[in-house]
Amino acid sequence: MSNRHLSRSIILQTLFAWDFEGAKPGEIFQIFERTLAEFAPGTNDRPFMDKLLRQVLEKKRDLDTLIEKAAPDWPIDKISVVDRNILRIGLAELLFADRNEVPPKVAINEAIELAKTFGGDTSGRFINGVLGAVYKEMGEPGKFDAPKAKKKYGNVPLDKLPVERLAGAMVYARHGGDIYLALVHDVFGHWTLAKGKLEGTESEEEGLRREVQEELGIPVNIIERLGENSYSTYHPEKGKILKHVSYFLAEASYQELTLEKKEVQGGLDDVRWFKLADILALNFYDDILPIVTKAIKKLAESK
Repeated sequence: MSNRHLSRSIILQTLFAWDFEGAKPGEIFQIFERTLAEFAPGTNDRPFMDKLLRQVLEKKRDLDTLIEKAAPDWPIDKISVVDRNILRIGLAELLFADRNEVPPKVAINEAIELAKTFGGDTSGRFINGVLGAVYKEMGEPGKFDAPKAKKKYGNVPLDKLPVERLAGAMVYARHGGDIYLALVHDVFGHWTLAKGKLEGTESEEEGLRREVQEELGIPVNIIERLGENSYSTYHPEKGKILKHVSYFLAEASYQELTLEKKEVQGGLDDVRWFKLADILALNFYDDILPIVTKAIKKLAESK
């Protein structure tokens, strides 16, 4: 993730939390500082984020009016919280940003990428349609401009990137003849597995037990490994890094789940038990679905 894309992601998370919680206008800056400290400590892109956030806030009424005109079948309060805030960011950049810094096509493409990462299955097309309609009404400025050369973050081979180790688990419990799964919910509307970064030289199992205890508030017994995945991301101080996550199946007793305060500040807003049969109807990130599916299959066969 490039530095500028990370900055837009932080603004999106700030706007989402502010909008979702129905917070007062002045409270958004507290949310921003909290989000910034969690996801981009030491960033040198603070001026860009400050400017973009203030543009969205100052022009919010005009932006919302424009969204409703470009998508007449979708009143602003009927658009998902994620999508409407991506549109606010995209339109603010499309209309008010310095075009030498953020060309119109970059503003649109960045909004689409946010939608693909944080929105639902149709979010990318919806965002593209609304911003594209506005762009055409503007006369398509910069349509034939040659794109600027991109920073070559992607030229670094994956095996040469510094690796950050994480461990996660599909936590289950048996209760009343049913199997329940413990999932956490993030502020972008997705259910996912408890996971966290391993510390020092601790093993995956040691780190997993610690992280699940912190995140769910319950101890677990690790049963078996489910699989792993890796993805590259951008850290404001370390640059591009590779995150490697090992996933396990872990059993717990059926008891009340407690989301720790630091997890709420870190981007999670709920934790809950679900019956095994209800899991596939939930909204998961694409890269976690194979792990979830494998866990469900193993648990269904063990009934």
